[in-house]
Parts: sequence; C-alpha cells; structure tokens
Amino acid sequence: MEDLQKKYTNFREPLSVAEQLAICLRFLATGDSFQTLAWCFRVGVSTVHCIVKRVCDAIWNNLCDTYLPSPTESLWQENAERFQLLWNFPNCCGAVDGKHVCIVCPPHSGTLFHNYKGSFSIVLMAVVDADYKFVAVDIGDFGSNSDGGVFRRSQLGRQLQKCEWHLPEQRPLPNDVTGKALPCVLVGDEAFPLGTHLLRPYPGRGLTEDKRIFNYRLSRARRVVENAFGILAQRWRIFHRKINMLPENAIRVVKATIILHNILQKTYPLAADNDDFVEPKQLLRLSTSHKRGSLERRGDAVKIRDAFKDYFCSSAGSVEWQNRAITYC
Repeated sequence: MEDLQKKYTNFREPLSVAEQLAICLRFLATGDSFQTLAWCFRVGVSTVHCIVKRVCDAIWNNLCDTYLPSPTESLWQENAERFQLLWNFPNCCGAVDGKHVCIVCPPHSGTLFHNYKGSFSIVLMAVVDADYKFVAVDIGDFGSNSDGGVFRRSQLGRQLQKCEWHLPEQRPLPNDVTGKALPCVLVGDEAFPLGTHLLRPYPGRGLTEDKRIFNYRLSRARRVVENAFGILAQRWRIFHRKINMLPENAIRVVKATIILHNILQKTYPLAADNDDFVEPKQLLRLSTSHKRGSLERRGDAVKIRDAFKDYFCSSAGSVEWQNRAITYC
C-alpha cells in the first residue's frame, strides 16, 4: 500500500509497510493497549497510535470497493438465492441489526454515547448476507439511540425508504399456487419498523400457530447477522474491550475490521451449525423473542408479512421441522 510508505530521512529509518501492518493487526486481534504494543515493537506510544489510524484508513480506502462494494441488483439477487438455499427464506436479500461497540466515554459528551447496557458505545448498523459477510454498514451513531432509530436516520434506512437500493423486482415465491408477486425484503428483529421491504416478527404473546411459525422462520434467517457479529468479535478481540480512542478513531477501527472480516469470510469462511440437522430439544435456542401516505404503506407492509406467513404455513413453503421447532420452543 503506497499510503503506508514513508520517506527516508537523515534522522531515522521509517517503519516498513509490513511492520506497520503487523502493529495494527496485533492491536485489532488482541485489543492490547498502545503502551503494550509500544513495548513489544520497541516504538513510541504516539507512533503506535498514528500507525493504527493510518493502517485502518489504508485498509478501508484501498479495499472497500473490492470487499464491500455498493450493492447492485445482481448482488441482491445472488443474496436472495443463497438465503433461499441455506435458510429457506425466499425473496430475502439480507438480515439487518445493530451492534454496540464499547468505547471509553469521550470527553464532554454527557450521555450521548451512554447505552441501555450501562456502557458507552457507538453503533455498528449492518446488513449481512447468507454467508455472514457484510453487505452494507453504517457506523458511528450514538449508543444512546435505539436500533430502529439509528436505522431510520442512517443512510441505509433512508435509501431503503426511498427504494434506492436497487432491490430485485417483485416475484412470486417458489411453488406458490397463488402466484402472487411479493417484494424482496430484509429481515430484522422487533426493534425495527415493519415496512414493505423490511419484515419483523409478529409482536406479543399468545400468538397463533401460523404466526409463531412465521416468527421462527424469520428468526432462522435473521440470526445470520447475529452470527456475523459473533464471528467478527471472535476474530478481532478489540471488540471484547473498551476502545480507548475518540469516536472518530474508533470508527476507523470498526471500518478496518469489517473489511478484514469480509476478506477472511471469502478465503477462510466460518459458518454456524445449520439447525436442519439439530435434535429437537436443541432448538430451544432458536426461538424468537414509496411516496404514499404512512397509513397506506403500513397497510401494505402488514399484507406482505401476512402473505409470507401464509406461504410458510402452506405445503409449498413449509419445512418439515418447523412445527417441531415451535412446539419445543
């Protein structure tokens, strides 16, 4: 990376690109303090701080277009096919959720970054594909905000609301005898608002069997984003500690780990167990807890969710273990 190459001077020999990359990767993989890294690599603490910022910027600027490109219709179509193949959820292009990245309280920030868990954080809002790779991210909102509010204000949410994501056209679900065309959607949990392109579970308790089946099928597809966050934190242990950096620098760190995660998922993919082959007693952990008026759009969203529910309960869209799953859940 040319961004990391420094000039030789009469006063000192610059650190090589390999050394700078090693320092940054050690920081991301272990979460060690700058002081510890300075002792390990025999450089100054301020040097480590500058290197981490510089390398993270270089990773994002040089590799973002390759490993986190802007989503296209063909990419969404490929994601939908993978969700149908792996998670039995047709017309699903991705799963969306937010992750709180813990940071040390920034000076003079009050409660802006104070989240419901009692810590200080910035929010990583992400859309993940069926293979645990990040498709789109929005990083840096205040930890005090809810996932639904963060998504609504983020560029991801605004583009989805304005239908600017180039999602594939409406199409019938596989083997659906009704032949009704349904839009391609994202799936999220109860924190997100129901929309024509965003499905969430049915709320409340005492739901009917068909609604419980829909919630199970949606949760089964939606858990890929939770798994992706888990894999991200397992690989990069910096997420297991409070990042002792200003929010703008913590955003740099998160961006770099997103790119590195996608690289590793492409070359050395990690995958969670598929519950198609899990014993029924182990299914307990899988339970779920355009320019028109908002009322009309809300009504359309409810009808779309009901159509998916009816499909999952029909012979064309059901899977043999779903009734067993909701029974044991």
